[in-house]
Amino acid sequence: MNGHVRAHRCDELFFAAPMKKTMNRDRKKQIYGGKCSKMQTSESFRLSAFLSFSGGLQDAYTYNVRDHVFANAQTGNVVLMSQNLMQGNWSDGIHYMFPLLSFAAGIFIAERIENRFKKSRGIHWRQIVLLIEIIMLGAVGFMPRSFNVIANMMVSFSCALQVQTFRKVHGYGYASTMCIGNLRSGTESLSKYMRNKDRKSLIKALHFFGIIFIFAVGAGTGGILSAMWNTKAILVSPAILAFVAILMIREER
Repeated sequence: MNGHVRAHRCDELFFAAPMKKTMNRDRKKQIYGGKCSKMQTSESFRLSAFLSFSGGLQDAYTYNVRDHVFANAQTGNVVLMSQNLMQGNWSDGIHYMFPLLSFAAGIFIAERIENRFKKSRGIHWRQIVLLIEIIMLGAVGFMPRSFNVIANMMVSFSCALQVQTFRKVHGYGYASTMCIGNLRSGTESLSKYMRNKDRKSLIKALHFFGIIFIFAVGAGTGGILSAMWNTKAILVSPAILAFVAILMIREER
């Protein structure tokens, strides 16, 4: 089935499990706003959790191992780039500019891949993106520190591919490689639940906060592995992404 679209019953939604025996299907459909028909595998909470863990690990890796550059949080790179350029530290400013440009290039390439292969009956376009990520991050793991600039560019490019390709969890727009948007959406949904007691808003908030928590665990793990394995720590990410690709292939079948 092209697009990795799989039928999901409402009671199979991640946070709906506790309600299986107490709520009928119509009531669940009402709570989830009708999102009870088909959902792409790429939007499942399980898959999004693996991607977020990998995203957190990558950010911790580039910061701890590759000259304190952020792979995902490009806002930090913009701040450091502008600060150094305006202080006349041209080499340091350009140092932070390269990952920023690489991130933009990753978004551009991911969009082109989607446009070119979205209707393909062969390999799914998201699997193509995952394959590129796996190859690039695997190569980074074997680059010495003298190649930090190139390594950071490759990780930023890979992160951009991921954030552009995987943008929803259970139909909710999210980011698997950064937290600010998820924190905003989760807090907004929690506020709505506290005001209206709308269970759908609570479920939505739990999805976002769950993704943030998993990202944080990935970042903490990345910090520990960076201290232990140095440049090789990033190799955990392509292993995770390979597992994600396998999940998508299995769901397709």
